[in-house]
Amino acid sequence: MLKNIALPLLLSVLSLGTMAEQTDLQNEPAEAQSATDNNGYIVDDLYLFMHTGPGKNYRILGSVEAGSPITILNTAQEGFVQIRDDKAREGWVESKFVTAEPGLRQRLESVNVELSSNSSQLNALQSQIPQLEQANQQLQQDNADLKNTISELEQALETQAEASKNKAQTEQHMLLSYGGGIGIAGILIGVILTLVLSRRKRYDGWA
Repeated sequence: MLKNIALPLLLSVLSLGTMAEQTDLQNEPAEAQSATDNNGYIVDDLYLFMHTGPGKNYRILGSVEAGSPITILNTAQEGFVQIRDDKAREGWVESKFVTAEPGLRQRLESVNVELSSNSSQLNALQSQIPQLEQANQQLQQDNADLKNTISELEQALETQAEASKNKAQTEQHMLLSYGGGIGIAGILIGVILTLVLSRRKRYDGWA
């Protein structure tokens, strides 16, 4: 008997509460509709409920995942702020649980993206290592060949310089020899002429 009376009474109370809630929502200021959108995040490590109005007495629409990105639709009223979550649901949550800083999940995603980008760049650089090593080996070989060529040229120049020096010395010796020979020949000719002339004078005197 009591159960039959209590059940209809409970349903009536819930119905009145829902009607009052809808009336309160209709009477909310129009500022919520024209508020400038702002980006924000739900703080980490939190299981947060979203309500249909700025208060815990309003109906719960559902939970908002910690660290979720949100759009702020209206400024804080009585410690609550109106938001739109990543599921496109609009409702009210306590303003103390809203932050402008990205949550750990967003930062982790950002770090993962950056890590992936860095890994791609690293892989690209690593793929170039064999080509760079081959180019380095080729450059070292070219360098060794150039050194050998320089050494050969220096040796050839040294040999040529030595040959030129020897040739100059030989020519100098030959000139000295020719000069000495000519000088000696001149002396001999002079002596011979002197002797010949002396004898001729003697013959002329005897005559």
